[in-house]
Amino acid sequence: MKMQSHTTPRFAPPALLVLLAMLLAAPLQAEHWASWRGPNDNGMAESDAPTRWSDTENIKWKAEIPGRGHSSPVIWGDRIFLTTAIPVGTVAAQPSNAGRFGGGEGPLVEHHFDVLCIDKNSGKLLWQRTANVATPHEGYHGQYGSFASNSPVTDGEHVFAFFGSRGLYAYDFEGNLKWKKDFGVKMAMHMAFGEGIAVVLEEDRLLVTFDHNGESFITALDKRSGKELWRQQRDEISNWAAPLVVEYEGRKQVVVAATKKVRSYDFKTGELIWEAAGLGQNTIPAPVQQGDMVFVMSGFRDPKLMAIRLGRSGDLTGTDAIVWSETRATSYTASPVLHDGKLYFITDRGMISSFDAATGKPHYHQTRLPGGHSYKASPVGAAGKLYVASEGGDVLVLKMGPEFEVIATNTLKDQIFVASPAIVDGEIFLRGQSTLFCISEKSR
Repeated sequence: MKMQSHTTPRFAPPALLVLLAMLLAAPLQAEHWASWRGPNDNGMAESDAPTRWSDTENIKWKAEIPGRGHSSPVIWGDRIFLTTAIPVGTVAAQPSNAGRFGGGEGPLVEHHFDVLCIDKNSGKLLWQRTANVATPHEGYHGQYGSFASNSPVTDGEHVFAFFGSRGLYAYDFEGNLKWKKDFGVKMAMHMAFGEGIAVVLEEDRLLVTFDHNGESFITALDKRSGKELWRQQRDEISNWAAPLVVEYEGRKQVVVAATKKVRSYDFKTGELIWEAAGLGQNTIPAPVQQGDMVFVMSGFRDPKLMAIRLGRSGDLTGTDAIVWSETRATSYTASPVLHDGKLYFITDRGMISSFDAATGKPHYHQTRLPGGHSYKASPVGAAGKLYVASEGGDVLVLKMGPEFEVIATNTLKDQIFVASPAIVDGEIFLRGQSTLFCISEKSR
């Protein structure tokens, strides 16, 4: 990444020198989308993004991606990283409606579990590495699942690719494997819907969650070596919600939303800080934070959205630490976007809501999105616009704010968007079923 040169004043006071050092050391967030929910883990980009595009307009490049994967792309500087699973040999075709409303689909044949590095400017494949070759023990949801649904994460020097039951792999930016870890787990997911929890990176630690219908746990690993730093057993069932690291009163916590209980662990030691029951089955949306509150959500059986105040310990179930809650039109799959005090979330069937995060008062609620599509990808926001990608190839651009307004509807034919978009440096990166698109309004 190129940085502009800076000249330090000859007699600069110490405070100015410290400030300049911080500015020089800070990454340019607009150039990075290091994890699947963006630079601040709230779905918001640090740059603007295109408003209109089509198959013939504002497509800077598109790259074919082998195999099948619903992991979202992550980006650092001029490099894009994503994962995929490629079956070996000929795989018999499945009916077009196979597994659409259930799990256990997907070919249980040998697969290559691959990590791809793509040039952000051209779409050219820079390198491709096979992390593992294995035959999956369990299938996935026929429409929405894959054997590569866990999104990777990067720190600017390494990319960490998590394939769930197939392990965790650390590569440098040139594609050299630095370490790998096999957890010895074969996850048993509800109705064989498939795996998909993203690995989370904070400081020098990777947080990995294995919640399934077996022995569940969360562990923290040293990102440099893969060495386990702490592990906590969890009394949980199948869960797809990625952890969120929050900081309150100088203490970092790891918040994990799940069906039996939402739990918070000390970032350094793994000690349980607090827990709260109340979410329903099949927890998928990732938590988000605003100030002293964290927001967790489920949308399947017994759906619920809860705003939980930080600063407490012990069992918070039924206490005033649950500031507000909502049970109607919560998100089943997509994670929310939190920006400017407003919480945005969508249902799988295409209803969107915007709530005041502090009070739980709706700005609008259960508003139907146009087009009649279903939604699995998480929305992302940029410069006052909310981008909502659908199964039907449409990406709606909405105005962020207290009132519902559609700015544009952009369609890419024959595409199904399940992976969440990434926005970097004024461009959008969209992963379809077998194609990665770069959408840009910049002149070439």
